[in-house]
Amino acid sequence: MKDTVTVWKFRNEMVNHGFSVQGSLALFDYLEHLEEDCGIELEYDPVAFRCDYNECENFEELKRDYNVEDLNELEDNTTVIQIPDSEGLIIHAY
Repeated sequence: MKDTVTVWKFRNEMVNHGFSVQGSLALFDYLEHLEEDCGIELEYDPVAFRCDYNECENFEELKRDYNVEDLNELEDNTTVIQIPDSEGLIIHAY
């Protein structure tokens, strides 16, 4: 049984799990492109997405929390999604 998820349903669910509106939309776009690029269909599991991806307000927050010196070092170790029109970032938790 599959459930087609609209951007609005995804956004609302992710906001309920602590993401910003802008962050949830950036993650939705990333996941849609991932499906298209890899030819796979992801299961909709907002709790798993929340566990797999973290949103931070800026790189300084990530630098402190993940003990990295620069964004390139972080990008070498995980997926980094920049939130449009913001300093915010979403990273795949590692």
